[in-house]
Amino acid sequence: MTIRDDHALAADLATAAGERLLQLRERHGFADPRALRAEGDRSSHLFLMESLARLRPSDLVLSEEATREERGDPRRRGADRVWIVDPLDGTREFAEEGRTDWAVHVALWERGSLAAGAVALPAQGRTLSTAEPPKAPAYDGGRFRIAVSRTRPPEFVQQLAYLVGADLVPIGSAGAKIAAVLTGEVEAYVHAGGQYEWDSAAPVAVALAAGAHASRVDGSPLTYNQDDPTLPDILVSLPELASSLLAGIRDLHR
Repeated sequence: MTIRDDHALAADLATAAGERLLQLRERHGFADPRALRAEGDRSSHLFLMESLARLRPSDLVLSEEATREERGDPRRRGADRVWIVDPLDGTREFAEEGRTDWAVHVALWERGSLAAGAVALPAQGRTLSTAEPPKAPAYDGGRFRIAVSRTRPPEFVQQLAYLVGADLVPIGSAGAKIAAVLTGEVEAYVHAGGQYEWDSAAPVAVALAAGAHASRVDGSPLTYNQDDPTLPDILVSLPELASSLLAGIRDLHR
């Protein structure tokens, strides 16, 4: 594994974890989805934790698959550097044969802001990262597409789509949704009703590096490494659409 800097490390770790998940999928098959999901979460978490302990031993880690006690480590809030990882984002999709909308997230928070990040999309054969960030596509006008949750799309987003003249596109993991904004498959992603820091830290780091807009749905900044890792809503979009989407959301919540 080549380690040049934090950006490269994030990309290397996310990619390597994703390759292991693809191998697990191939070995295990899809006959027992529950067991596949559990082993995917467990094995990817262990790989990332062991790798970061070896390669960045002074840094702390906040992982979705950590225990409650580990997440509540009081040293984390006073640390200068914290890795925020989701070892398998889109666990449901990972265990469904043929689905490619699942991801591995690796981000670094440093002194108050996201410093590096990578989103591996193993079944799509690509990793988006701050090492070589993509450039957000330009909006070409007209009707656009908003990525939403496959299983729990916010009701207000259907109203928002009608208001701004957009189509809704169901996609699995949050990382896959934000990646879709950066690759031109959709123009925005809107979610409310429940998420955590590890769901968005890495893809937001890449989105910001790519020149996309990323905020809470009220326009306030997304903040990370908080005592409570809950981060319940998010808007990521092409920059040209952010103001109209935020205005539409405000109108719907008056």
